[in-house]
Amino acid sequence: MRLATVVYEGRERVVAALDNDHLLDLHLAAELAGEDAAWFVDMMAVIYAGDPALDVARGLISDASDRVILKTDEVTFRPPLMPVQYRDCLVFEDHLKNCMKALGQKDPQLPPIWYEQPIYYKGNRLSFIGHGQDVIWPEYSEFLDVELELAVIIGRKGKDIAPEDAPAHIFGYSILNDVSARDAQMKEMPGQLGPAKGKDFDTGNILGPFIVTADEVPHPAALDMEVLVNGVRWGGGNSATMQHNFGRILSHISASETLYPGEVIGSGTVGTGCGLEIGKRLAPGDRFELEIEKIGVLSNRIVRS
Repeated sequence: MRLATVVYEGRERVVAALDNDHLLDLHLAAELAGEDAAWFVDMMAVIYAGDPALDVARGLISDASDRVILKTDEVTFRPPLMPVQYRDCLVFEDHLKNCMKALGQKDPQLPPIWYEQPIYYKGNRLSFIGHGQDVIWPEYSEFLDVELELAVIIGRKGKDIAPEDAPAHIFGYSILNDVSARDAQMKEMPGQLGPAKGKDFDTGNILGPFIVTADEVPHPAALDMEVLVNGVRWGGGNSATMQHNFGRILSHISASETLYPGEVIGSGTVGTGCGLEIGKRLAPGDRFELEIEKIGVLSNRIVRS
């Protein structure tokens, strides 16, 4: 099942995809069916309700009527949810080595710690936009780049989670694009505190268009990923090449630290999933389409304000 948050007639609604062109308004459908519509007031309500809400949603999909069906071209997508917390990892070896080569290292070697445990940073959870919304070019940067990533949405609270138990804490998967200001990133990284203005600017994080529920994706996730800019393929790969799968990632992050429903954790960029790796950069007006198997296509444009 694919779930999204859209705006229709001035109100945000949680919807389920019926096909590529039609969406089911779950709140209205639940009301008409005499089900608990409070489970569908927003995506966080669905996440907190868990399996009972998803079971009801599946029933509503099977009995959908024209009264509660919306067309995708009639709605405006928003992020499926605004993350409770946002972390982003770096677990694709090809991506990291490709970037190091692009920056002049002939034989890049990764530090042993990268192979021993997932590496991640915490980003701006309030800067997210959704499918179809414009990214506003930050004034301090001249080198903007896309980042094709798979993200998980946490569905169940947990601490000290064992890797084998981690899949039960995943509500679903979505597409993440943490647009990067490469010139700012290169200036600040020698400071050894991780990315800041290289990643943090309004509209710089994009999530969506859908969350595909975890029951649709066997663990560990092995999904094809591809990025196109202005209709031209830049690159992509498969999430199966992650050095640390999401079970290992959740186990590491939750060590002596509680994970909460609604947190978003990115995989980091798949190999050739960004322009830096292949000698390309964005220009104002570019449209980029990030596609991940089973989830859909996350499409946005970047503009100067």
